[in-house]
Amino acid sequence: MSVYLGLMSGTSMDGIDAALLEIEPQHMQLRGAVARAWPAALQARLRRAAEDFEHIGLTEFGQLDTVVAQEFAQVAEQLLELARVPASAVRAIGSHGQTVLHRPAGEAPFTLQIGDPNIIAERLGIDVVADFRRRDLAAGGEGAPLMPAFHAAAFGRAGQTRGVVNIGGMANITLLAADGSVIGFDTGPGNCLLDAWARAHLQTAYDTHGAWAAGGQVDAPLLERLLAEPYFSRAPPKSTGRDAFSDAWLQLALGGRQLAPADVQATLAQLTADTIAAALAPSGAPVPESLYVCGGGAFNTDLLARLSSALPRTRVATTAECGIAAEHVEAAGFAWLAHQYLAGLPGNLPSVTGARHPVPLGALYRGRTL
Repeated sequence: MSVYLGLMSGTSMDGIDAALLEIEPQHMQLRGAVARAWPAALQARLRRAAEDFEHIGLTEFGQLDTVVAQEFAQVAEQLLELARVPASAVRAIGSHGQTVLHRPAGEAPFTLQIGDPNIIAERLGIDVVADFRRRDLAAGGEGAPLMPAFHAAAFGRAGQTRGVVNIGGMANITLLAADGSVIGFDTGPGNCLLDAWARAHLQTAYDTHGAWAAGGQVDAPLLERLLAEPYFSRAPPKSTGRDAFSDAWLQLALGGRQLAPADVQATLAQLTADTIAAALAPSGAPVPESLYVCGGGAFNTDLLARLSSALPRTRVATTAECGIAAEHVEAAGFAWLAHQYLAGLPGNLPSVTGARHPVPLGALYRGRTL
């Protein structure tokens, strides 16, 4: 039995999630988890770096790399204290960092995560596995999504067709077929546009439970324009990010039309639900028996209702039903990926990322002397 600690902050940039995962040969169990919001000023800097990346200088980038790592280390310390687990009992930390830009296509593909793992290793005295995405890119993959391998290990059941969807800033799906095969990819925006629209019009971090969207009306012409985005019809493997589905992308689709803000919110919620449903149940494909939702979107009652309506033959629930609370799945997944790396096992699924072959994901930063 080994205990691993996972650290994660997603594209929604709402905070840092940390989870302790106990891993045995045929079993894994969550030992504890915490979530901590980013300090407001730092959150604003991170969002600016992701959304206005053309104008971020190297000094700002380097400073963010340091302060993000310090925040990650603080959250890890908080979790160990709350769980009453000594640092010496943790085999390794899997730290995803904070993605600021993800460009997996083009002449020189790259993906950028910040949060210097040296700082985390030094501060906690625990080995850190980090930089999970770039080896998959080097092997010809998209470097994302990485969670389907963990979803298969944690939620797959022989003989059952299941879907898992993580609705963070972006939404990504995993289809776990009854024969054990796995498909997964980013479907497009999850919460990012919903949250940005709520910040602009409600002055709140998000639309609580989707209540504002539920009171609006879907605008069919706007939804049609949004769904015309070429990314949605691209065949997988594929991944995307906030740079593609930005506030400017939404404004372009609006085309200067003055719609009621609640109607725009309802349309964005429908966009998220429709693109997830289309990805999980394309024409003629088997429909998953159950869909397990994780990420912040699992707490959006309106969005879950839209998903249920779009997938009438699929039972929609959260991953809590499978033993891991919706808000802790991704952090637990990076704890699992740290275990995979140290066990000498691949962390990617070529059927998901498009890599030429399975590869180990991550690099080791020693927290202890040898």
